Amino acid sequence: MLFNVALASSWSRRHTLLFIVLTIALSVALLIGVEKIRTEVRDSFNRSVSGTDLIVGARGGELQLILYSIFHIGQASNNISWESFELISNNKNVAWAVPISLGDSHKGFRVVGTSSGFFKHYQTGQQQSLLFQKGKAFDDLFDAVIGADVALQLGYQVGSRLTLSHGVGSTSFSQHDDRPFIVAGVLRPTGTPVDQSVFISSEAIVAIHDGWQSGSRISGQQISVEEVRKKVLQPKELTAILLGMKSKLSTFHLQRQINNYKAEPLQAVLPGVALQQLWQLIRVAENALRLVSACVVLAGLIGMLAVLLTSLGARRKEMAIMRAIGARPWHIITLLVFESTLVSAMGTLLGVLLSVVLLMLAQPVLEAQFGLFIQSTGLSLDDAPLLAGVVFAGAATGLWPGYRAYQMTAADGLTLRC
Repeated sequence: MLFNVALASSWSRRHTLLFIVLTIALSVALLIGVEKIRTEVRDSFNRSVSGTDLIVGARGGELQLILYSIFHIGQASNNISWESFELISNNKNVAWAVPISLGDSHKGFRVVGTSSGFFKHYQTGQQQSLLFQKGKAFDDLFDAVIGADVALQLGYQVGSRLTLSHGVGSTSFSQHDDRPFIVAGVLRPTGTPVDQSVFISSEAIVAIHDGWQSGSRISGQQISVEEVRKKVLQPKELTAILLGMKSKLSTFHLQRQINNYKAEPLQAVLPGVALQQLWQLIRVAENALRLVSACVVLAGLIGMLAVLLTSLGARRKEMAIMRAIGARPWHIITLLVFESTLVSAMGTLLGVLLSVVLLMLAQPVLEAQFGLFIQSTGLSLDDAPLLAGVVFAGAATGLWPGYRAYQMTAADGLTLRC
């Protein structure tokens, strides 16, 4: 009976309650959207590199090393000699070693000089290997492999020609236009900095800088592409090294050896540890987002409380009729709590549907503009306690109007019965 009465009472005030439902729906949609984006940002950090046991670079900060070697943010304080790379890669405990050379760009995208082993050993997410959407890895000196975002934003395909720029700025006046590259492959989207990178061989890095000095082309010196191909293009320096170990037990032993290396100042960091340190730095922004979304939900519930309280005077006749037919004060409390629960549940359900639709529409925009790859726009088991808390808070919101109605009906009980 209370269920039917609550539905009938809510329907009689449907226009007012509709705005409350929309307010709660928008609050829940914002809450779910913020939570989804927050978790995806955290997961994107964690899935940026997987399967790499050590990252070796010039001695400095651990966060700085992982920022420029994995996220391609900033620049290295110093480089690594090729002799050190060969010594480390020939260690008996090292399964594979991939060189990383940075310093050039293409229309704002970082150029990464590496070996073909990068596409074989580098992994993202839960140890997911890099896959090609089109084409294959580079096998010619002037072949290039581009990430999914580079291909999407610049409209490149396999066979497209591109010219690299000296330096990492979005605008450069030093172009390697005399040695263009051909796109040999396009990688599948990964939601990591790989999508926004251009990969060429380490030998190609040496080739495009042949005839250059101090960041500019040597005046009067013209070297053709055919002459460059005939040279021994042995790199002299690298920016970083990615290492995979044969045994996880030997990781810390090799890390200590590299950190104590006498020939030049080097450091080796564990990617997982450095990623956790990096996430701790931006945890303040994460908590701020959660606080804002919680405040919006609280504002919606306070609005519902205000409507219920202001409607008590107008519903005095309704409560009098219910008392006249034998309803007790606790029936009135139950009715108001049930109405608030119903409104909260409807607003939560509508907010869930709205959040799914908005995330689906915003997914390509977030991926293109911010490089944020949202794997799933639906709900997970982690969201169930959050939504249940909103409904429970809505039910608790109806307790205060119910208590006020209880006082009102208890005080006027004799009059109402007459």
